[in-house]
Amino acid sequence: MRVDRFLSNLPRFNRQQVRLLLVAKRIRIDGQVVSDPHAEVREFSRVELDDEVLQAGKPPRYFMLHKPMGCVSATRDPEHRTVLDLLDEPDKHELHIAGRLDYNTTGLLILTNDGSWSRRLTQPQTKLPKRYYVETEQDIGPEYAETFARGLYFAFEDLTTLPAELQILGPRCARLSIVEGRYHQVKRMFGHFDNKVLRLHRERMGPLVLDENLAPGEYRSLTDEEIRLI
Repeated sequence: MRVDRFLSNLPRFNRQQVRLLLVAKRIRIDGQVVSDPHAEVREFSRVELDDEVLQAGKPPRYFMLHKPMGCVSATRDPEHRTVLDLLDEPDKHELHIAGRLDYNTTGLLILTNDGSWSRRLTQPQTKLPKRYYVETEQDIGPEYAETFARGLYFAFEDLTTLPAELQILGPRCARLSIVEGRYHQVKRMFGHFDNKVLRLHRERMGPLVLDENLAPGEYRSLTDEEIRLI
């Protein structure tokens, strides 16, 4: 957001006051004095008026969690343990989940306070594949792969899913890569063949792969390289 717009959105300043503050060089962004109204204020920028902090500019945070079964992908829940309960971090209530998983689905979950970054990771337009390991109640036939590659019509949303790639690993297990995150999408795709999903585990989101050293319920910060990949 432009700094003049950022300041104008604060109830205490009108446009004329904002212009005068910038001309007087009383505004600093991340320690640098700015007078250009087009100077950019980012989500994590520190903005100051003289010695007063207008935006604190907390640093962005990124975590990879191995979500266990029986845990809710939510920031709070009155009945169940949430993924935030697994984190021993300050101000963890400021984090949000990038790509939720169902209650009994396990695997890779990303938590961050960087909204722009998480949107790049999860929005369908970026077409970053999400890869799942799937175990089913009945055998998986070759027609599954053909149908998933064409896309399935979901009547509830009145849409056809984008092409998905299925790799059959055994009679009742497979890997599935999708680029969307529709409601219960994987289970509904196998449900098209009246085949119940017994186990669902997310292994990958785009270039981010679940760390094999993380046991269920454990987490770690993303590396600088992992953050740059998105």
